[in-house]
Amino acid sequence: MTTVDNMSSVPASEDTEFGFKRPEMYSTNIANSITSYGRHVFVLYKTPEAWISHVEEEGLPQRFATLLKDRKSDLLVQTKLNVCEGGGSDGDVLIFPDMVRYKGIKDTEVESFFEDVLVNGKPWRSGREEKISGTFVFVCTHASRDKRCGVCGPVILERFVQEIGSRGLSDQISLKRCSHVGQHKYAGNIIIFSPDSAGKISGNWYGYVTPDDVPELLDQHIAKGEIIQRIWRGQMGLAEGVAEKEHEQRVVPNGNPVVENFTGGCCQGANGSVSCCQNENPKPEPVKKEGKCDIWFQPLDKEEMYLGAAVVGAVATIAMIGYTFFKRSG
Repeated sequence: MTTVDNMSSVPASEDTEFGFKRPEMYSTNIANSITSYGRHVFVLYKTPEAWISHVEEEGLPQRFATLLKDRKSDLLVQTKLNVCEGGGSDGDVLIFPDMVRYKGIKDTEVESFFEDVLVNGKPWRSGREEKISGTFVFVCTHASRDKRCGVCGPVILERFVQEIGSRGLSDQISLKRCSHVGQHKYAGNIIIFSPDSAGKISGNWYGYVTPDDVPELLDQHIAKGEIIQRIWRGQMGLAEGVAEKEHEQRVVPNGNPVVENFTGGCCQGANGSVSCCQNENPKPEPVKKEGKCDIWFQPLDKEEMYLGAAVVGAVATIAMIGYTFFKRSG
């Protein structure tokens, strides 16, 4: 269960209005709240403190954003674009799920890079490519775009730094501040790119994340590959509607939700509580007797017994009348 205590890094006034205690937290089912896509491009550019509200409208990010818009129909894979902090590596580009980093792309090289890599799916002719590995966590801290991201993101990031360090995972997990990912109202928003048990890279989005969720994200999602359903927004590579279908599968046929971590029997009871039975008082199943012939026996309702008796009585009456008529005519 997510808690919002002990978050002293957020001033009380901001926490209530923009932080983890704001009224809109957990007010919406956020499953399937991302559009379907198959590739994510991150352009390293400056720092979040220097980003304008629409950072994709200036400099190198603008070149990428313009090409993505103008040549959308040329792309074989639906592609998303974000900006993340440069940290002295402005011009580098990270691509997921390819797990590749292209280094030092200049404004004049964006078009050839776009053509080679994103349109044709080939290595960039200019080179400067390196494979990357491990897990990448992107935390939206785009304060100039929305204050909720500016308030929640840095606190979540700080908790990640602490927990990653205490677990000795600094060489396995890369942590990046990123630009607006969509739906500020779900802040804190994060995206995790990590390999599954088969080594396939998946990109999972989470919303309504608080610092108290960070240990679980590390120990459950990153370490074990287990999705945390209550704050999960969707996954790169899933078709639209898949998350909703998965959510529907977690509801039993009678419309009651499955209770996780319930250690009792199949049903919790019929007094307004959860039941996993479609009908709490079903008719007994027919009993099959074994033998040369398949004979089926099923208990009769009272109405069925009365009807049967009436039919037998009617048949007997008709037989008696017929017999009397026969005697007289003889």
